[in-house]
Amino acid sequence: METGDSGKDASHLYRDPDLLGHLYVGPYLELQPDLAFVLADDTGPAGYVLGALDSREFEGRAEREWWPALRQAHPAPDPVRRAEWTLDEWRVHLFHHPWSSPATLVKEYPSHLHIDLLPRVQGNGHGRRLIETLFDALRKHGSPGVHLGVGRRNPRAIGFYRHIGFTEIQSDKYALWLGLRL
Repeated sequence: METGDSGKDASHLYRDPDLLGHLYVGPYLELQPDLAFVLADDTGPAGYVLGALDSREFEGRAEREWWPALRQAHPAPDPVRRAEWTLDEWRVHLFHHPWSSPATLVKEYPSHLHIDLLPRVQGNGHGRRLIETLFDALRKHGSPGVHLGVGRRNPRAIGFYRHIGFTEIQSDKYALWLGLRL
């Protein structure tokens, strides 16, 4: 939640503090725990990197094993009111219509990742070390490449990814899709 607004604290934007975790963290911990790495400091957890070896397989498993219980617990928001949805309703909508990695990416970059670091540990190499840990694990599993999506409203993250070697593969008005060969 503390990085859920393009790297800034999103606590004030959501009524249900669990929605972002259900969407962006939970499926990785449940379905691909061997590719989940946590950074902790003296005050506790401070960040993580999560990966999926095969994005298509991961999405299929999530469809069978992760989303059904969340859909039952969180009914889809009323599409007639779509223009008035809250951020909570938009996230619940994603439980019912989860994103899928673009086909143009998964062919050459079949793995994907998600990383978040709290501000107190940003800017001192921890992000690079976390990602390198994930890259090593993906290589051991035989992955030829990894991709990620990043919101255009997060220039700091975009700069970070480019600095460690990701290149832009495609984009839309909301996000850039970046890839890196392993």
